[in-house]
Amino acid sequence: MMRLFLVRHGQSEWNAGRRLQGQADTALSDHGRNQARALAATVQALQPERIIASDLTRTRETANLLGYGEHETDSNLREIDVGAWSGRAIEDLMAEDEAAFLGWRAGTYTPPQGESWRRFKARSLVALADARETAARSVLLVIHGGVIRALLEGLLDLSPARIVPVGPASLTVLRLDEPNGTASARLEVFNYTPDAPVFNAPD
Repeated sequence: MMRLFLVRHGQSEWNAGRRLQGQADTALSDHGRNQARALAATVQALQPERIIASDLTRTRETANLLGYGEHETDSNLREIDVGAWSGRAIEDLMAEDEAAFLGWRAGTYTPPQGESWRRFKARSLVALADARETAARSVLLVIHGGVIRALLEGLLDLSPARIVPVGPASLTVLRLDEPNGTASARLEVFNYTPDAPVFNAPD
């Protein structure tokens, strides 16, 4: 049995303005740093044995603020590439073509020059397989909201259209069992934050 602790990075500067980031390498906002610090005691109490972060600044900074300055990185854990939509305000995208934005959110539409949901989910699962090649019984992944949705679909068959964006600096926990040699997963915690849960988190 292995537990996966999935933490979304704290609020970034672009999250604060509700702009899509994708793989743009933005930093945390001051509020995002405070969010990560607030979650640190909870995560440390779980005593993860291995810590892996996306290689982007906002996730690495979050891992540091959680108390894990020494951590591995994996570029396969990067957020989905939103192509020409990078830096665009969600409000503007919705005004231009609401169906396209909602389709992207559901995993059925790919922005111009962007990464398809299918390819994104595949590389997220490659990163997960690499993370599981360990003797550790618990792994902390400090990642992005889209990666969490991709892993939930890959492991639990939950469509991204049915999953709200998790809040910045939130915790989701999956238990991975292997009955009869076949991996199975169960959702134990979703979108936990030390304060009130976030129901309208930015993508």
